[in-house]
Amino acid sequence: MTSAPFNQASIKRTLKIHAKALGIPTGAADLFIDRAIKDATKSLKSKKIITDQDLDRAIVKELKKYHADFAYVYENRDKII
Repeated sequence: MTSAPFNQASIKRTLKIHAKALGIPTGAADLFIDRAIKDATKSLKSKKIITDQDLDRAIVKELKKYHADFAYVYENRDKII
């Protein structure tokens, strides 16, 4: 098992790609992404071990507050063709 801090820049890059594909304006997408990552990180602070899946679920949960389609696409990014 390896341990490493999550790469916030990589997650933001992935989220921006999906936001652009959905036609979400750049300013709105940046706001959604920043808030979702900040709140997801805050919600996970009490956990000693955080998996990639934990982080993804927390980000999806936060994105749903701002844009349900965006959250859906991010959540299913590996399954969508």
